[in-house]
Amino acid sequence: MELIKLQKSKCKKCGICIEVCPSIVLGMGEEGPEELEGTNCIGCGQCVAVCPNKAIDNVRTPLLRQQELKQFPVIDENKAEMFLRSRRSIRCYKNIPVEKEKLMKLINIAHFAPTASNSQNISYVIVTDKKILKKATEVVINWMEDKIDTPTMHWSFPKHIKDYREQGIDKILRNAPTLVLATAPKGFKNGRENTIFSFSYMELFATTLGLGSCFAGLFEMCVFDKYEPLMELFNISEDSVITGAVMVGYPKYKYKRVVDRNPLEVSYV
Repeated sequence: MELIKLQKSKCKKCGICIEVCPSIVLGMGEEGPEELEGTNCIGCGQCVAVCPNKAIDNVRTPLLRQQELKQFPVIDENKAEMFLRSRRSIRCYKNIPVEKEKLMKLINIAHFAPTASNSQNISYVIVTDKKILKKATEVVINWMEDKIDTPTMHWSFPKHIKDYREQGIDKILRNAPTLVLATAPKGFKNGRENTIFSFSYMELFATTLGLGSCFAGLFEMCVFDKYEPLMELFNISEDSVITGAVMVGYPKYKYKRVVDRNPLEVSYV
């Protein structure tokens, strides 16, 4: 399959496209860059995106599908630091639904996150049905109860079970109005890694929409234990697996301060 198309009249043979190619797919020929034999293009699009003269095209990442970047959007250093440090894991949400438009904006940003070897392969399930969310919490609590006095019991399980059974306190999904699930093909080795990248993008972008988010860690523990009742609840296909879960909603409270971290430890080698 011929991947590369070159407009010879525009090509200056600068070689930038060859230098940035992570898979060494390109080499310099007599008329400009050309595809080398025995190589595997990962479709990252860097060759097309970096060309200053729009001379190169790649059928896997067409020039027509790339958005023009007039100037790289640089954020002020101090604002960027405060933006990143101000994001918090939100566990208290307002009892109002998140608009579908905003949810789609979140997912759209998530799928632009970097992935291992541009493998991508992450899909998403947006859960907003209150009955399903409530049932999911119940299922996870049942799973926790099955784990009591077993080697895989987490120290927090008894407390979560007691709070839920006696007071109706949901520490699993925190009464969040939305749960975003990430899925990947079964056997895909980079599923969890790519999911964390995508959810990190999504969580940072959420703050720009006035939303808060938090990884649903207890829910994920149940998922990764392959608890069948939970998988059946979301109707996940047999050839896919859940690779992560994040709660999303409007924060009930505003944080007034930026929390510090443990002392930074750095070494140079």
